[in-house]
Amino acid sequence: MSLITTHVLDTSTGTPAAGIQITLRGPEQAEIAVGTTDDDGRVADLGPDSLVPGIYELVFATGAHFQARGLDHFFPQVTLAFQVEASAEHYHVPLLLSPFGYTTYRGS
Repeated sequence: MSLITTHVLDTSTGTPAAGIQITLRGPEQAEIAVGTTDDDGRVADLGPDSLVPGIYELVFATGAHFQARGLDHFFPQVTLAFQVEASAEHYHVPLLLSPFGYTTYRGS
């Protein structure tokens, strides 16, 4: 399993958000991995086998998700920055998404 995982739930429908491209960036803003959410709103493999401490970002291309449904939306992308402190620890960073807002938390 990747040390960094995520999933996306569209809270406006209460269903997983499939087809969202997610980019993982490392401490130097270097692109580490790119994946697309599956039918369950998850990415099977998004990231390295080890992490250096620092600030990482998950960039979710959310605009295309709502455009495909013909819905107005406010956020064309969502960038979540988070601190990695331990190189072997697992970090799960979910995104709860709606056309005009989002929230996140550190999952398990």
